[in-house]
Amino acid sequence: MELNVELFYRNSNQDEYISMVPTSAHSGDGMGDLLASLCLYLQNKLSKRLAFSEELHASVMEVKELHGLGTTIDVIVVNGFIKEGDTIVLAGQEGPIATQVRGLLQPAPMAELRVKGSYQHLKEIQGAQGVKLIAKDLEKALAGLPLHVATDLGEELYFKDEVSRGLKAALKAIAVSPLGVYVVASTLGSLESLLVYLKSVDIPYSGINIGTVHKKDVMKASVMVEREQKWAVILAFDVRVDKDAQRLAAELGVRIFTSDIIYRLQSQMEEYVEDLKRGNRRKHRDLAVYPCKLRILPDMVFNSRAPIVVGVHVEAGVVREGTPLCVPSKDNINLGRIFSIEFNHKPVQEARTGQEVCVRIDPLDGETPKLYGRHFDHNDLMVSKISRESIDIMKEHFRSDLTKEDWKLMLELKKLFDIF
Repeated sequence: MELNVELFYRNSNQDEYISMVPTSAHSGDGMGDLLASLCLYLQNKLSKRLAFSEELHASVMEVKELHGLGTTIDVIVVNGFIKEGDTIVLAGQEGPIATQVRGLLQPAPMAELRVKGSYQHLKEIQGAQGVKLIAKDLEKALAGLPLHVATDLGEELYFKDEVSRGLKAALKAIAVSPLGVYVVASTLGSLESLLVYLKSVDIPYSGINIGTVHKKDVMKASVMVEREQKWAVILAFDVRVDKDAQRLAAELGVRIFTSDIIYRLQSQMEEYVEDLKRGNRRKHRDLAVYPCKLRILPDMVFNSRAPIVVGVHVEAGVVREGTPLCVPSKDNINLGRIFSIEFNHKPVQEARTGQEVCVRIDPLDGETPKLYGRHFDHNDLMVSKISRESIDIMKEHFRSDLTKEDWKLMLELKKLFDIF
């Protein structure tokens, strides 16, 4: 199949030649030209096919505070009319809002609704256009959802019900997890975008809402305090946080992160989780027991009674300060707890498989001190005295500190001590 084509900027006869627009998938160059050419083609060739409908089809794009006018909404009218004095029905944070249009504003030609400047006051707006709408009770309006015009009380009640059902259906259609953060965004569209991003970075969400963060949102998020503290978080994207909600969050232990940038919310969340991890590690450090097997070096016994000071070879695992030791070959007698570790006459926090270090072992409180040469000697292996509690703590807070081989040793010790 052969086609007559010409570069778009040389094409003077679009009836005979198809415009060809060079684009780059790598840099994105040419996309603006492609969109401009498409718009030009539609305006020139397809304008006669446009069919206008008098049935209103409009959506609230943004809720904005405007100096001198109060809270306004930016609306896209696709089809139909909106007139000054019409009764409109739209979604709100606390249910449907029915109010009367007090004014219709449009910016000067070629200017954006978002840009502050002089406005033209209109009596009526026809689709497809954007308009800034002035009315009462718009403070809690929700963006991203349809707007309706009611001609009588019956229609007003009908549209209120439709708006409620539409919002509930939209939120219900979003699948949530049993565990996860609570997400609040300014519009349905921004909420969906944020949720897609959170899913891509493996941050689950257990609850969602649109609009200002209120006490009810904090109450829902506080459920995670008991389940898993790191998910007791509200991610508030481009929304305000009610003062009462802030106070309640502080009382219940719920963190609220606010930003109008998605990536900033993610970084705040990650920093919070890391802080929690560090705090939990500090809190459980004394109860964590790292698995190890130690062989005493017979020519490096410096003190045979409490405190026992000996040189050891780490046959497997990780030996750290605070590790309780026992001797399996002597009915699991408790030797005490490692008080300090030295390598080349310098203190170290830990030693791993293959290293030779000097350890000082202090007796446990309330236990009779053990004597090297009487209760045990270099022929006996010393191992970590683990427990069900210490294993759970290692899994929960120190899992990444251990290698696969270390976990295999943990399993071996678990069987040795008949821990279930």
